[in-house]
Amino acid sequence: MLYLQQVPAAPLNRSIAMLWYVRAPLPSFRRERILPTGNIQVIVNLARDFLWDCPDDADAKPIPPSLIVGARTAYEIVDCSDMADLFGIVFRPGGFAAFARDKADRFSHQSIDLGTVWGRFTDDLRDRLRETPIPSGKLIAAENLLLERFAGVVERRREVDFALKRFSSAEGISSVAEVAEDIGWSLRRFSQTFREQVGLPPKVWCRLQRFQRAIRQLHRGDEIRWAELALDCGYYDQAHFANEFKAFSGVDATTYKTLRGPWANHIAAD
Repeated sequence: MLYLQQVPAAPLNRSIAMLWYVRAPLPSFRRERILPTGNIQVIVNLARDFLWDCPDDADAKPIPPSLIVGARTAYEIVDCSDMADLFGIVFRPGGFAAFARDKADRFSHQSIDLGTVWGRFTDDLRDRLRETPIPSGKLIAAENLLLERFAGVVERRREVDFALKRFSSAEGISSVAEVAEDIGWSLRRFSQTFREQVGLPPKVWCRLQRFQRAIRQLHRGDEIRWAELALDCGYYDQAHFANEFKAFSGVDATTYKTLRGPWANHIAAD
């Protein structure tokens, strides 16, 4: 397997966390469970003209090869054959709305054909990536195209950036009302603006980031004292942690620890 990632140059780096490329023609598993992070991504299949949609309760079906994967709070199942030749863009929280010229929450909890938002640029990007033979060159080519197309539209809401910074060090959802007050907005106005820019309500965002703190600790593989882990990550107690973990991931924390692989938010589905 080949995996590369790259942080783009300014001004893209204010809104894009990374560009990535994977080539894995012989995956270890047939399907993987992808855990929710809250980030919005763009995914482009370079190997074939479709991706697989793999719902838990139905047969897989082909969908467009270039997708916007909206912010979500539940895991999704992916077919690992899609990783044979795959490119992606991970947007920073609050960074996608300007690239879509739309509210981020309109894409939440779903995957949408990228062409319906980026139009012909979707084909231009995919064609350029497929024509570039060197993997590292694909990331450079993608960055150049994105700079050419979007350098003038990268913008962010200062209030949302302030809130995200506060939430990154806050203990949990009790800080939401306090942050709204510090900004000088009503809780309703703050929650609506945050949801429209990030894709999730602020209380849900804080819950998801607490889950991700637990994922990072579990993925390191250290010996776990469950009660201490729960408190360290901001949960009321071990039962609260167990319920939240299962709600976001679909598995319990012990199963995650057993199945964890090279990527923290990917585990084998079957």
